[in-house]
Amino acid sequence: MSGYRAEFMIEPFIEGSLGPPVLAAIDAVTELGFEPQVGAFGTTITGEPDTIIVALSDMLNAAMEAGATRVTVQVDRNPAS
Repeated sequence: MSGYRAEFMIEPFIEGSLGPPVLAAIDAVTELGFEPQVGAFGTTITGEPDTIIVALSDMLNAAMEAGATRVTVQVDRNPAS
């Protein structure tokens, strides 16, 4: 792990399913080489600042195009770096 940790949460929630907006967001960051950790309330990626910024931009566009009504993002300096 390195640099920053970003967590994003996509709405609307679909109980028991990730839903199209979440799947689109995960696909967008995976295509950039990230290995997202999908949790109950959000998805986390870690990387260097420049790559995190690009990934979050692609994720946001993909999620909104797939029908997201809200995307919440939190970025932290990764304490393990």
